[in-house]
Amino acid sequence: MLTDLPGSPPLRRWLTRALGAALAAAAYLLCLPWDLRNRPETPGAINETSPVTALGITALAVSMLSLAAYFGFRDRLGLALLLVAGPPATLMYASFDSHPAPDAAVWPLAWGFFVLVMGAGVLAVAGFARLFRDAEA
Repeated sequence: MLTDLPGSPPLRRWLTRALGAALAAAAYLLCLPWDLRNRPETPGAINETSPVTALGITALAVSMLSLAAYFGFRDRLGLALLLVAGPPATLMYASFDSHPAPDAAVWPLAWGFFVLVMGAGVLAVAGFARLFRDAEA
């Protein structure tokens, strides 16, 4: 279960990677709502509220960092970045891109910032996890 992925049989290696990417996508879909537009608190209210919660962001971060540690320990750093941060970044892009232009005028900047934060976190945790591999691996 914790053997080096590049040295394992191809079927098991690619199934493990596909499962990791699917888990990262599922974590994003479960923790963050698809429609990220702000809504009025009550009909006619001036104050708006976002469907994104601190608990959802925390759960997403914990699940992504756990996957990053796992794949950083077992696989290459570039693949850990692609498998863990790639699916959430793609889903976030699709979510932001589906909004009408006036509602999401600055979404490319927000998307870029969040992708950089996710990628840096994944690379940092995956690199730290690699320190615990055997020297001959």
